[in-house]
Amino acid sequence: MAKKQVTVPDIGGAEGAEVIELLVAVGDEIELEQSLLVLESDKASMEIPSDVAGKVLQVLVKVGDELAEGAPILVVETAGEEAADAEEPAQPKESQEEPAAPAAAEPEEQAATTAAADRDGGAAAGDSAAAVREITITVPDIGTEDDVDLIEFSVQVGDQVGEGDSLVVLESDKASMEVPSTHAGTVVKWLVKEGAAVRQGDPLVVLEHAGGDSDRSEPAPEADSAATASGEAEVAAEQPAKRSATDRVTAAEAPSPRVPSDEQLVYAGPAVRKLARELGVDLTKVAGSGPRERVLKEDVQGFVQRALSGKAAAVTSGSGIPAVPEVDFSAFGEIEAVARTKLDKLTAANMQRSWLNVPHVTQFDDADITELEAFRKALKAEAEQRGTKLTPMPFLLKACAIALRDNPKFNASLSADGENLVYKRYTHIGMAVDTPAGLMVPVIRDVDQKTLWQLAEEVLEMAEKARERKLKPAEMQGGCFTISSLGGIGGNGFSPIVNTPEVGILGVSRASVKPVWDGQAFQPRTLLPLSLSYDHRVINGGDAGRFCTQLVALLGDIRRLLL
Repeated sequence: MAKKQVTVPDIGGAEGAEVIELLVAVGDEIELEQSLLVLESDKASMEIPSDVAGKVLQVLVKVGDELAEGAPILVVETAGEEAADAEEPAQPKESQEEPAAPAAAEPEEQAATTAAADRDGGAAAGDSAAAVREITITVPDIGTEDDVDLIEFSVQVGDQVGEGDSLVVLESDKASMEVPSTHAGTVVKWLVKEGAAVRQGDPLVVLEHAGGDSDRSEPAPEADSAATASGEAEVAAEQPAKRSATDRVTAAEAPSPRVPSDEQLVYAGPAVRKLARELGVDLTKVAGSGPRERVLKEDVQGFVQRALSGKAAAVTSGSGIPAVPEVDFSAFGEIEAVARTKLDKLTAANMQRSWLNVPHVTQFDDADITELEAFRKALKAEAEQRGTKLTPMPFLLKACAIALRDNPKFNASLSADGENLVYKRYTHIGMAVDTPAGLMVPVIRDVDQKTLWQLAEEVLEMAEKARERKLKPAEMQGGCFTISSLGGIGGNGFSPIVNTPEVGILGVSRASVKPVWDGQAFQPRTLLPLSLSYDHRVINGGDAGRFCTQLVALLGDIRRLLL
């Protein structure tokens, strides 16, 4: 048997993805590719699969933790004699069964024994040589060579820690991460201060470890007697090779570490800090409701709502949006309060932001898709042979790609300062998908360069991944334009909200057969209702009219897709 640590794989650039559900527990037998937990970022939810099979020995995370690529998740006992990335090398049998005799101890073990004996008030060196030693835990690979801030101690001097227990919380400008202990033992002393800037390889803490591992961490550097008397950690002068790393984080011999501001010391993740910066919120004034008083997005949003509510009550001329009065619905009958998913709340916040910032205009039209539908249905047998299904969506994607090419304003975005239009030389189109977890918008890339069959396969694949919550953040980014289709649900038309920073979105309703006058008689034709919403800061009525006219023509005669 061997131990293997399972870590977060490549999750497509997600930063600070939150653990919203644990799918396994200690003692469970897991299989290869079995889902271990569910992560949720600002843009997607995803299940993390196991890259090994075996028995779960430790769960290193909990619900509410924020993880990034490479963060440890589990320790698994696998059916192999060794594992390349095992948490700790197997101990020699003699060290497990019987302590080695004092005479057989290596010189460095004798030195460690002497130090342990002095600390314990003269305990026999022979009894301590194989049983107790000091280990220095260092900062592991954290995915960056830059300094990161140590924002929290998870344990204190004298605490007993287990292998995999969290020691400290580090935070960069992109992610928060907990550093697990590589050994079990007692915390002897810290080699850093809270608020210090550290990087990979820097010493963090000295543990007193029981065990005689042969492949072990280097012993903790002995403290100078004067520094020991004053209670400050420093590295012994006999070890110049380690001094440069240690001096960066110890207080005794080096300049004081960079002291973060009060707001940097607030326990909050990068996404929360970004939201606070966007809203102009001082995080030091926000009370955290998360684990260990972590500030959540909901805390920041609640703070803003209370501030706006108070401001609206104090003034008579509105410079903010008045809060909706709270209503006690239970006063009118029985109710049930169900917590909204994080995805639902994020979608609501994005929609509100777009609606408040973008002056919306919606233009309506009908496309005659009688010939398109006849052609599509004629290809049903061929689609089955190809193992796919040809829905109207690939035709809509292809038609929109051509219309975006010929109407480049719709394939642009307004710069943040409003001074420039950013024209995109690529055509990526988002496709809104209704899922049990909420609305998701996977992005089909390079639509203009793909055939209808390629688009048909990708549409089905992306929709399935969205419904199974397996979309990566990268698969939901970079859209130039969005199609929101309610054709399978119904309705004659609706006004979709622009997915800013895009400047246009096409709403598609249910097609129906209606009588159309051809100049001599009414003919039954299949009409598809279209709703084009656009950002009036960028798109004028004439631009929208030309886009809609071309789109209707392309869908009415699919031969135009070849031009």
